[in-house]
Amino acid sequence: MPLLRTRRTRPAALLLGAVAAVLVAAGCSSTVTGTPVAAPTTSAASTTSEIPNDRLVPPTTTSSGGDVSIDVAPGDCVRLGGTVNDATIEEAECGSDESNYVVVASSPTSSGCPSDVDQTYYETLDGIEQGALCLDIDFVVGGCMDLGGEDPVRADCSEPMADGVRVAEIIQDSVDEFDCNTDRAYVYDEREFVVCFDSP
Repeated sequence: MPLLRTRRTRPAALLLGAVAAVLVAAGCSSTVTGTPVAAPTTSAASTTSEIPNDRLVPPTTTSSGGDVSIDVAPGDCVRLGGTVNDATIEEAECGSDESNYVVVASSPTSSGCPSDVDQTYYETLDGIEQGALCLDIDFVVGGCMDLGGEDPVRADCSEPMADGVRVAEIIQDSVDEFDCNTDRAYVYDEREFVVCFDSP
């Protein structure tokens, strides 16, 4: 019997909206948590470090088991799409137009993922999770993402977007939105980094 591919969805729009949401879908129930915040337009100077290669490289953990149909490891990127009950996933070059998520960890079940990941992809067999990938949006400093759809999409910053953000800065070792000198920020509180957004 083939694996039934399912995924838990945390819509990217949550980065700019609600604090928590609950998604219930055919055999899949999850509570989504995070700390979306609005940052002030000005703040005191802070001593923080940016990702030097202009791409979000979230803290990763080593693979801790589980079995999914795609052969990726922490640090690899993917294109995730489809629906909650019929997800599609394929490898993609990080930072490319095709990439929308970076793998930060793998786990035997989605509950083993860090609580602040943007998305979890998991596969089940007879309703039992066989393995999970823990995913963050593949943000690139200076690049834009449209967060207004089911999944984030890399976008041309000069084109209209449903809910577009430009990544201004990624600050490691912080859980303080006030470290950003931008309009908006998203705090990854468990892994302690902040993504600062400008309007495109």
